[in-house]
Amino acid sequence: MEKFDHVFEPDKVALRTEDSSMKGHWKEKFFKSTNPITLELGCGRGEYTVGLAERYPDRNFLGMDIKGARMWKGATYALNQGLTNVGFIRGQIEFISRIFEKGEIDEIWITFPDPQPKKAKKRLIHPSFINNYQKLLSENGLIHLKTDSQLLHAYLKAILEENDIDPEVVTSDLYKKQEDSEAAALKTKYEGDFLAEGKPITYIRFRINSEKSITEPRFDDTKWD
Repeated sequence: MEKFDHVFEPDKVALRTEDSSMKGHWKEKFFKSTNPITLELGCGRGEYTVGLAERYPDRNFLGMDIKGARMWKGATYALNQGLTNVGFIRGQIEFISRIFEKGEIDEIWITFPDPQPKKAKKRLIHPSFINNYQKLLSENGLIHLKTDSQLLHAYLKAILEENDIDPEVVTSDLYKKQEDSEAAALKTKYEGDFLAEGKPITYIRFRINSEKSITEPRFDDTKWD
């Protein structure tokens, strides 16, 4: 991974006190392109990141995860296929505002994250994370959550309702009700496994359109598996 030019690994200790050297320069230095950037958080093996890059060659895509061994497969595939509009970041999502400048990202995908049933603050859709996303998203930037977790689906709906945000799309069964949508166009291996087990895939798409701080709703985690 360290030998790949399309993989960026910031110093995790330095990020605690200072910004990354790439902050504000992703388009000019990394992609050498002015095309909009889409970021996938918790990208795992990079299947979704690479799939989007192949599907939309006029956009740039970044996958971010803490585990390099997971991303190696997607990074290697992108290299072998000669994809120039895709890259990967190995780092902690908690420090994301030190890696990107305000308005540098146009869209965020969160695909099948750990639901963290007992640790709400660690969920990638917790208000503390969403407030960090606001610091890097462009005006009216999009956020997508695609998951098999009914808990995460209900939790995000509660957050949006609490903060008076009207989602653009909400579905509790993506492949039954939104089968022709962009969200249904790509399936990861794990997603295929979930579908084979009979688990419905849920999806929510919404925009952050203000600097208002997102607050946490009252939510009973015990009602969900």
